[in-house]
Amino acid sequence: MKETDRAREASRFAGRCHCGNLEVTFETRQHPEDITVRACGCSFCRHHGARTGSDPKGRIAFVVHDPAALNRYRFGLGTADFLLCRTCGVYVGAIMEDGGSAYAIVNVNTFDWPHPFEREGIPMDYGGESEAERRARRAAGWTPVVAFEAAAPQPT
Repeated sequence: MKETDRAREASRFAGRCHCGNLEVTFETRQHPEDITVRACGCSFCRHHGARTGSDPKGRIAFVVHDPAALNRYRFGLGTADFLLCRTCGVYVGAIMEDGGSAYAIVNVNTFDWPHPFEREGIPMDYGGESEAERRARRAAGWTPVVAFEAAAPQPT
């Protein structure tokens, strides 16, 4: 039976910031080669060297081990929180809440090796979007967030 005739088994990619405080898990049934890797042209993404991916039929989960070390940064239209670690400075992804749902992208540079996303990102320019257009694009193309968990504080 051809793979196109049956459901593809989910692929799971795990990533984290440099110090391990922020973790992300991305699951998809798409072939990784079919997932568009984007290189946003905004100054934030360029400065972080970010390459992002998403799958609107996939799943993303985030775990924050030390919530005090999570930086939620908003800029531009303020429609999403860009998740950075205050300890090591790594940008792991962005999350947008919309109508009781949450959608995210992941910085594929944070994935554990080996992973199949080692290709150039397609240059993107979102600067001309209105807030409504940006929210609609993200809700249609970003990955649903299934968990955003802060780990319980460790006893001292």
